[in-house]
Amino acid sequence: MTGIPAIADRATWQAEIDALRVREKAHTREGDAIAAARRRLPMVELDASTPLRGPNGPVTLLDTFEGRTQLIAYYFMWHTGHSAAEQCEGCTWCTTSVDELSYLHSRDITYAVFCQGPLDESRRYRDFMGWQMPWYSAQESLDTLLVGRQKGLMHLVCYLRDGERVFETYWTNYRGVEAMDYSLSLMDLTIYGRQEDWEESPVGWPIFPLGDDRQPMRKDGRPIAQWPRLQAGHSDDLTSQRDGRQK
Repeated sequence: MTGIPAIADRATWQAEIDALRVREKAHTREGDAIAAARRRLPMVELDASTPLRGPNGPVTLLDTFEGRTQLIAYYFMWHTGHSAAEQCEGCTWCTTSVDELSYLHSRDITYAVFCQGPLDESRRYRDFMGWQMPWYSAQESLDTLLVGRQKGLMHLVCYLRDGERVFETYWTNYRGVEAMDYSLSLMDLTIYGRQEDWEESPVGWPIFPLGDDRQPMRKDGRPIAQWPRLQAGHSDDLTSQRDGRQK
């Protein structure tokens, strides 16, 4: 039987929320302090001519700023030659959460995906998912762009442009990329939370049913966000032929 919270009168319920609000505000202030410390980090210079590949051919790291001063790049994991269903459920979740870019642009920030796999195949995945953000392949330059970090993992990296020079200012991975998401943040506000077995929840709280791969961002063998696209009739064929050639 699925557990439910204790029932209380409104005054008792509000008193519990008021007590929790003190902790929430402390958490918010600590987050503000961490962000302030992040803004005071030093930075490291990168070669602005580091090559990437875009939809119209080769570009440089500097080009991906699109003339803006700052750049946030998400390094999308990629399984070359694998089907859409086998692509990274975590990267699919993160990328699906990024839609409206105008607020970033208003602060002189460009957002782009730097895929760790080949451009043609991964852009077909982008199109299948209906994503609109700039998309590049960083495959040939990962040793330069992710120096000292494990390739093949999700990374979120921030850059600054000073004229023709480019600097890396911050990076994070694993749970750090939750900054991109709204679904989990909203789930955290609900009584049952994320429904994952690592959470400290009362006995009887529901757990999201995991498949054999034990991935909470998958359902019935696919990243969850793929199902609405398939139901809408979009093709997930990543090896399609057009005009007799593989694109």
